[in-house]
Amino acid sequence: MNWSSQAIRDAARHGDYGRVVSLARRDAGVSQNQLGDACGISQSAVSRLEGRGTASYDMTILARAAAHLRIPPRLVGLADHAAAHVAENGQHDVHRRNFLAGTAAIAAAPALATRTPKPADTGQAASLRVATTAFRRLDGNTPSRQLSEPVLAHLRLTQTITGDAETPEQRARLAAVGSEAASLAGWLAWDMNDIGSARTWYGASIKAARTSGDRLLLAYQLGSLAGFEADAGNAPQGLALVRNAHRQLGDTAPAIATAWLGTVEALAHAAAGDRSAAEAALDQAARSTDAIQNEQPPPWPWVFSFTHTKVAAARLTCGARLGLPGWVTASQDAAGAALTSSHEKQRALLMLDLAAGRLATGRLDGAFALAGRALETGARYRSGRIVERARGLRRSYASTTPPRVVREFDDRLHGIYL
Repeated sequence: MNWSSQAIRDAARHGDYGRVVSLARRDAGVSQNQLGDACGISQSAVSRLEGRGTASYDMTILARAAAHLRIPPRLVGLADHAAAHVAENGQHDVHRRNFLAGTAAIAAAPALATRTPKPADTGQAASLRVATTAFRRLDGNTPSRQLSEPVLAHLRLTQTITGDAETPEQRARLAAVGSEAASLAGWLAWDMNDIGSARTWYGASIKAARTSGDRLLLAYQLGSLAGFEADAGNAPQGLALVRNAHRQLGDTAPAIATAWLGTVEALAHAAAGDRSAAEAALDQAARSTDAIQNEQPPPWPWVFSFTHTKVAAARLTCGARLGLPGWVTASQDAAGAALTSSHEKQRALLMLDLAAGRLATGRLDGAFALAGRALETGARYRSGRIVERARGLRRSYASTTPPRVVREFDDRLHGIYL
């Protein structure tokens, strides 16, 4: 995009930031639906944003749109540092007592926003959370083994600063930041297939979330550990953690939290082999997803968008776990966006689930072609989780005379040492 073009300059000069977004979006070949998914809002909300003219704007959404389209912040009326802060943290308060700026990501739904907004905190909590966010952005295309040590050093620094906090309010704020950093450490350990360390760090994230006093954060971290346990096959523990997360959210749970937890619960039921319970959880997740557009922007820590694409991806994964190729096939088209995600490691895991569905129907060539592509990603990023999942897929196929496509897959698999 030529940011110095006359059309862009005129729109920015007159304060028509929606037109700046529209011009950039069209130039990038991004649809309103795609931009909405990236910003956590609906297509109609994007349309309204682009048509606001010189009226006032929700700076949180504007900053996210600018970040996604790589629009220089000054062209939408934001300074560089303000754009980064607003895009990640929002412009309002969510349980301000517990986390300010660096720990709160976005304005909550009305039922959760119980305090009057105050100026954003620009102290240690905000600075530390910026670092955590930077590490998270690197995760999608950086080997976890390269990120792990810097993240653990960052976590230790956060814990030290939290211990030295002078007031309970500061300690609560910093504990929330530490919770997010510990959760990231757990995620990286999980990707490396270091199960013991992953469980340790997820446990630390829950402990820090309790110290922060924020139930929304605690529910998120409980749900994160539930997803980990479900993936590891520990269905009872995963389901117990999901129930605990729901208790923390209470009756005023935002739709996006309910939708996400529904998919986590479905995966836990699938790990237990309970098809009907998994299907019920997925149906509930789909209903909650329908209601998300009424809660714009979504409450922290659900800063990512959650759409029916993600529900479909969860159904595909459940189908693979349950040995239901019909679920896998039926979900493939709806989960298409997830299969083209820029987060290569997550995409590889979903490809392995799709491969499992094809293998169950006897489509060996298609199954091992997909698995081979996923394995290449696992080797490139040194992801123990992906490689081990690929090994599991291979173990599920038994033959005394495997065809060539399987033998070629074996050659690649046996040559990977992480």
